[in-house]
Amino acid sequence: MKINEQRLTFIGCESSYEDSKIAIFGAPYDGTSSFRAGSRFAPSVMRNESIGIETYSPYLDKDLADINVFDGGDLELSFGNPEKPLLQIEEYANQILDDKKIPLMIGGEHLVTLGAFKAAQNHYPDICLVHFDAHTDLREHYLGETLSHASVIKRIWNIIGDGRIFQYGIRSGEKEEFVWAKEHTRLNKFNFDTLENDLATISDRPIYLTIDLDVLDPSEMSGTGTPEAGGVRFTELIKAVSKVAKLNIVACDINELSPEYDKSGSSTALACKLLRELLLQL
Repeated sequence: MKINEQRLTFIGCESSYEDSKIAIFGAPYDGTSSFRAGSRFAPSVMRNESIGIETYSPYLDKDLADINVFDGGDLELSFGNPEKPLLQIEEYANQILDDKKIPLMIGGEHLVTLGAFKAAQNHYPDICLVHFDAHTDLREHYLGETLSHASVIKRIWNIIGDGRIFQYGIRSGEKEEFVWAKEHTRLNKFNFDTLENDLATISDRPIYLTIDLDVLDPSEMSGTGTPEAGGVRFTELIKAVSKVAKLNIVACDINELSPEYDKSGSSTALACKLLRELLLQL
């Protein structure tokens, strides 16, 4: 898998691959975005803009300068048929997991999660998915295409089945998706109210955490492809991340930042801050 050797790195993430427990990589793909494309620019923009935040977190009293994180840059993904970039993502995440490290992927649209999740499931067959999002992403297909950001969680369900997908902040989707979820996933609408109890049932099983940034209210995260009113606040999100991070996260991602839709740069700054907090929790 090719990585750009002349890469920028996210602030505080300049450690060598060998010395690091966590390996960041970008998946700049938005080939199935159904409303506003542009999330493919997120990984590089986040690295460039990360100098606007500090490495130190006053929330956690921890500093990125005190831990080892490797940033491998962006994958050079194929465009067109989504199957090939998904395979490229899976192969690269597999390499990281083979080396007993935690892959942290920056998307890209939400479909990229499928490739990284398959790699994690290869290594941890009993894995659970914790999913923060505004949307159910449980469609069987979108406009006839089964590989879509609107169907990514349904594709993951096809792999792991019932009782292992936990969804939070959900406030948009077709009626049929919500009906289906009642029987097949644990879906908490609008917020994180059931998160703590659900995590107790997950216990020490491995977790893949996927964060779609449109889980946040558009007043805080306008730079996303499908903004959805009624979302959670940033402080609520980092508290929820903190609860999940106390358990056994083996892989994770942050996706669906579309920087061009927030010319102020505040959405990118928020995404950078969230990434810092997640890294320090891991």
